[in-house]
Amino acid sequence: MQRREFITLLVGTAQAAWPLAARAQQPAGKLPRIGYIGIQTFQNENTEAFRQGLREAGYVDGQNMLLETRLLQGTLDRINEFSRELVALKCSVIFATNPYAIRAVMKATSTIPIIGLDLESDPVASGWVKSLAHPGGNFTGLFLDIPELGGKQIELLKEAVPMVARLAVLWDATIGTVQFSATEMAARPSGVTLESLPIRSVEDIKDSIERAAREQVHGLVVLTSPLIFNERSRIADLALKTRLPTISLFNSFPKVGGLMAYGPNLASMFKRAASYVDRILSGVNPGELPIERPSKFELVINLKTANALGLKVSPALIARADEVIE
Repeated sequence: MQRREFITLLVGTAQAAWPLAARAQQPAGKLPRIGYIGIQTFQNENTEAFRQGLREAGYVDGQNMLLETRLLQGTLDRINEFSRELVALKCSVIFATNPYAIRAVMKATSTIPIIGLDLESDPVASGWVKSLAHPGGNFTGLFLDIPELGGKQIELLKEAVPMVARLAVLWDATIGTVQFSATEMAARPSGVTLESLPIRSVEDIKDSIERAAREQVHGLVVLTSPLIFNERSRIADLALKTRLPTISLFNSFPKVGGLMAYGPNLASMFKRAASYVDRILSGVNPGELPIERPSKFELVINLKTANALGLKVSPALIARADEVIE
């Protein structure tokens, strides 16, 4: 074993022991506060994944850290208030779980380290970081920002639905411009024509999907946003009623009746965010932690929905799926 590898092994072993020993001995008055700001209906499994990541790193709420959670109840009205609260509490680090929260927390502080999780934005184009490799400032996190993903979703939908020529794209116009543009560009090589269905509120969803059905598109690509995630069951139900095959990035989408999903495991991204918390609390400057993007994507297919739509999904596509709902 080379000397550098041996030193790395010793350091890694020491760090593994640190969470379970030294961290547990911190005086009660000096417990670090970890701020968490999200949307109530976007949480559950994701919040638990973040907590699990913290536990695996050796952090236990109330024992060697305090988790300050602020969850929005279906509206963004209090997002700035919640951000200011977490700053006033002098949190050691704040985890902002969507683009709205990221903007609000960055507005509230330029000194407290911020970890962002965002599926819709380009962090460089948004002006939040200098580069993915070297964010700078007090911000880092996990972003999707993979333009070619839209092309892959269209390719998969074409495999499941014969003779696809026109697809509609349901997207959140309040935060999804970059995402929609990337999907539009990714569709060009496939020869598929896209119909844009921008939404800004819950009220827009029904009209948009019914419009797609009237225009006789062959399927629906569902992009991401907290609004769309919250309404995923309704979107899947409306798409089924109007006989529109769908694909989404959220792997929970087929579980509520959508046809397919292809994207990262969101719970895994939340769990991964805990490692950022650990490194920042260990003294690493957030501006020196590279922005991470997911490298593993899951394909989920709902064969019940396929049967209801009269689709025969090929055995080859089913064999490639990470999960098949029957």
